[in-house]
Amino acid sequence: MKPRVFNHVNNISRLRELRKEEWHAGLRVGFVPTMGALHEGHITLIRQAVKENNNVVVSIYINPTQFGVNEDLSSYPKTLEADLQQIRKICSECWSDSSVGQVTTVFTPTTDAMYPNLKPTSEIEGHGSFVTITPLASMLEGASRPVFFRGVATVCMKLFNIVQPDNVYFGQKDVQQTYVIRRMVEDFHLNTRVHVVPTVRESNGLAMSSRNVYLGERRRAVATVFIRSLQEAEQAFKHGKLRRLDLLDAFNKVFVSEQEKQRALPKSRRAIFELDYISLADPRGLTELDQVRPEVGAILSGAFKMMPIEDQQDGEKTGLGGDKTTVRLIDNLRLKPISPSDVQSSNFSSDLD
Repeated sequence: MKPRVFNHVNNISRLRELRKEEWHAGLRVGFVPTMGALHEGHITLIRQAVKENNNVVVSIYINPTQFGVNEDLSSYPKTLEADLQQIRKICSECWSDSSVGQVTTVFTPTTDAMYPNLKPTSEIEGHGSFVTITPLASMLEGASRPVFFRGVATVCMKLFNIVQPDNVYFGQKDVQQTYVIRRMVEDFHLNTRVHVVPTVRESNGLAMSSRNVYLGERRRAVATVFIRSLQEAEQAFKHGKLRRLDLLDAFNKVFVSEQEKQRALPKSRRAIFELDYISLADPRGLTELDQVRPEVGAILSGAFKMMPIEDQQDGEKTGLGGDKTTVRLIDNLRLKPISPSDVQSSNFSSDLD
């Protein structure tokens, strides 16, 4: 009989004892690693995991080694009790549904447990035991955040070794992360299967992220510019545009136009944002493309920064921290392959010749 409540564990030895019991019972175990501040995107991953496994482990751990020296580790939202309450709600639903498994363990380790020897470092040349996946980890996000994927791969390797899951679940929003994790699992012969779940979005199209809590009403509305720009490029692809120049021109048509619009507004009404990077990459390895092969498609991804609000108004709904910090957000869209019959149509002929 499935348990009604989960085990809240912060001790690695105790987690391994529970995992040994599951192994002897022949149970299939899913794993959802998180840094907390759970939102509907995380909940979707957990719901997917309980559909496909007998037992599910959820970890909540803010990993210091994936934050750069000047990044937002100290201010990253910490909402453990609210996170546990959300998981309790899922447990209650699963207990009465015989068609799904159950969240049986929530793992909240300490940094001393996760990094038992040297103190974790965010220095590029810092000492420690790290997992590096190159060149994937040095591209795109890795170029902007040079220690990020080293930290992600390292903590995931640690967590996979501790939990020993049959299946692990990640979101498509962090698209490059999914490539890094899949490569690590394959290269190190880890006995787990990686599942990627579609991006969950807010009603206005903004990709759900733990960092969205920093966005007040004004910045949240303007932050949709990135997905709207990606969608404009997607439409250009569907109408036969294959060259990088044409697809990024379509992206910039929306992105730059909104930038100019915001800059023209008075400080009391505007929300300024900046592009970090935009990528048009081959879905087979994330190498940059000059031209998309329609039968293969591409991944259009990038990052942008919502800058602090300059002139806050009385009564204005602000985010965590009062909209006084820069918020860096990422998103992506898959340009889905076009069928061979459509490739032969006139829509694509000009770029293929």
